[in-house]
Amino acid sequence: MDILLVASAFNSLSQRVYAELSDQGHQVDVVLASHGDDAVRAAVREMRPDLIVAPMPASPLPEDVWREHTCLIVRPGPAGDRGPSPLDWAIDEGASEWGVTVLQADPAPDAGDIWADGSFTVPPAGKGDVYRNELSDAATAAVLLAVQRFAEGSFKPRPQSDPGIRVVWRDAFRPEQRRIDWENDDTETVLRKLRGGDSRPGVLDELCGREVYLHGGHPEDRLRGAPGELLATRSGALCRATRDGAVWIPELRPRRSSGDPAPFRRPAASVLAGFPAPPGSGPGMPGSQDRPYWLPEIAVPLELPPGRTTWADIRYRQQGAVGFLSFSFPGGAMSTTHCRRLLAAYRYALTRPTSVLVLGGARDVFSNGGHLHVIEASGDPAAESWSNLLALNDLVEAVLRTTDRVVVAALGGNAAAGGVMLALAADEVWCRTGGVLNPHFRNLGLYGSQFWTYSLPRRVGAETAERLTSEALPVSAATAERLGLVDRLVPVSPGEFTAEVERLAADVAADPDLPRRITTKTTARHADELQQPLAEYRRTELARMRAAFFDPEAPYHALRSAFVRGLPHGSARPLATTGTP
Repeated sequence: MDILLVASAFNSLSQRVYAELSDQGHQVDVVLASHGDDAVRAAVREMRPDLIVAPMPASPLPEDVWREHTCLIVRPGPAGDRGPSPLDWAIDEGASEWGVTVLQADPAPDAGDIWADGSFTVPPAGKGDVYRNELSDAATAAVLLAVQRFAEGSFKPRPQSDPGIRVVWRDAFRPEQRRIDWENDDTETVLRKLRGGDSRPGVLDELCGREVYLHGGHPEDRLRGAPGELLATRSGALCRATRDGAVWIPELRPRRSSGDPAPFRRPAASVLAGFPAPPGSGPGMPGSQDRPYWLPEIAVPLELPPGRTTWADIRYRQQGAVGFLSFSFPGGAMSTTHCRRLLAAYRYALTRPTSVLVLGGARDVFSNGGHLHVIEASGDPAAESWSNLLALNDLVEAVLRTTDRVVVAALGGNAAAGGVMLALAADEVWCRTGGVLNPHFRNLGLYGSQFWTYSLPRRVGAETAERLTSEALPVSAATAERLGLVDRLVPVSPGEFTAEVERLAADVAADPDLPRRITTKTTARHADELQQPLAEYRRTELARMRAAFFDPEAPYHALRSAFVRGLPHGSARPLATTGTP
């Protein structure tokens, strides 16, 4: 069928629905509702779709459109649940199970007949993480079922007046309901509030006399202080005391002041470094743009001792002959500092006595490449773009040059741009079936780097590599496997991914053929180096990227700034990741 997706943003869910409907042979086009009702009407007139699907629209579809065409609305709530903030309420109330429903558009909000629905387990994770994983799994399955039922033509959707459906209206979830009472809220309550606001809009709070939005939250097992007290920094995050413990907050977003440009999220310690020191903090050390001088930086070892549950964004552990280097950065964005720290951890992992090294393996986003927000906040975005590019290139090159063991990239979620190329540097790529890959850089007006001109063609061929990078469309995990981007699909839930990767990696390490594989890999790398050195791929790519970074008129700068600040940028399909080169 010809299907039109009406998306508020071409985000992770819209991309997945687009990719999986396309996999089933449908012709799928996308129009952004943010471009206005007239743009939606024009798309409908031009495409004349058989069906319109709107994945979680932020605003109602034009009435004349849904009256003349079958329009299916994907709603993040169980059958009968109504109101504008269903997932917020689910997380705030600590729901263990939640649902999604595919409804036919109707004059009354959320009251349309039901074409399909599904349920999912709500893990103790941030709203964005749940949205991209458990909710995305359930929503995509429901959409595919609803589209199949529509195509068959005999299915009669279920009205919500059905006796088995309990209709519940919930008002909009107000931001003030998520305000943290540091004196009285226990750690679990604080974490629930932080997780509920980790993507948008965040949790409004005050630090050093400034209003900020807090994004993300993780428990701390040892540090303690007076409720609300700032205790330490670690890897860009802030530790803040609760009445019975402490939490780590990875990102902050300053509240917008009248007349100022739209603020955006970035590492919490760097935001706080720009605020005045609190009274009584003392002279301390000289200031830094990365962290406030009056707070101690409390690091933890890569290999945490048994029993430690503190937060760390990079960890190493070993089980027999398998090493696991896991990392998790907010939104999958990797700043210059992230890349350098991960490279140091990777080099450490190479000193360990293992025959298999798993890179990744955690739930949610694998990597989306460089950190646009940190770049935008820097005093010199061109220079910071270049530093970020070089740091990520160094990491990817280290993986490509590893010849003494098998390296596996384990993608528990999505990957884009340089993050895809980081995965392709490994010997094998394993991807959870719900993942979506964007193996291109075009949405930022960039040629790309991270040795993509070597890694991508050697996996999929020159012709397919050209198509993937020029079309700039998302690829489902299943299609990625068919093309050769992915070697193994891992058909498990997000919460089961890490354990399944451990089992599969143990099988690889126990394979009697593993020594021969490593020898073959070493020989192939040597032959490739003789044909064209990695340094030559790097030199050619960097020349193209440098020209874009240091040309103030290059499209990259406007596209980057618009995306970071949530402004229109004129692209038919908006940037769907926080990644860059």
